[in-house]
Amino acid sequence: MADVRFVAIGDSFTEGVGDELPDGHVRGWADLAAQGWANVRGQSIEYANLAIRGKLIWPIIEQQLEPALALQPTFLAFNGGGNDILRPRADVEHIADAFSRVLRRCDEQGVRLILLSGANPSAQLPLGDVFQKRGDLLSAAVLRRVDDRPDVVRALNWPDRTLSQPEFWSEDRLHMNSAGHHRVAARVLEGLGMDPDPAWWSPSGPAAAGVAGLAYYRQFVGPWIKRRLTGTSSGDGRMPKYPSWTEIAPTV
Repeated sequence: MADVRFVAIGDSFTEGVGDELPDGHVRGWADLAAQGWANVRGQSIEYANLAIRGKLIWPIIEQQLEPALALQPTFLAFNGGGNDILRPRADVEHIADAFSRVLRRCDEQGVRLILLSGANPSAQLPLGDVFQKRGDLLSAAVLRRVDDRPDVVRALNWPDRTLSQPEFWSEDRLHMNSAGHHRVAARVLEGLGMDPDPAWWSPSGPAAAGVAGLAYYRQFVGPWIKRRLTGTSSGDGRMPKYPSWTEIAPTV
């Protein structure tokens, strides 16, 4: 088994929604970081990804954390809370407590934590000011919990103003596109002490034209509201894309 075993848990941000390849495969920053990691090392690494879109943070902990640790990883990447702060009665401190739980379990298992904050879509969302305020509060609450832990790898995307620009986002304005996922992957590799491909930091072209006005609400906001009213999730019935170790070999 490779000496680097990298597992990621979380929601759509970590699953890779928004970075869909022509064959329909969802890629995303974690897949990209795993490949970049292998390329920099010049050796294969083991990679698993248990993230599922639509998950609230405590279900991520309850459903993904222990299966991830059972794989005996050397590194575990974690992000969550974006779906929680979209809810009207979001409890920021309770959300941030999940990060403490993950860190404690990683310590107990001898696993190094890679801590990510999500990218910030507030500028382009309905009620974006509310999302911005809650995201700021959550980011501060999480950082307080790891303030004395320099060993925790940090990949903090929320304060990245460049990443908030339209060029990095998909049509739904809530999930990053391929350029956004590449930028996050570059930040993860940088946090690990590597030099990512410089091209990963910048989009390859202008923002794609998306729907606006009532069409945007019909296509994206309406279905989201319907799921809230019916108690369903975009991740219902989905399985993790890489639930066990997959060998990632260098490509360069």
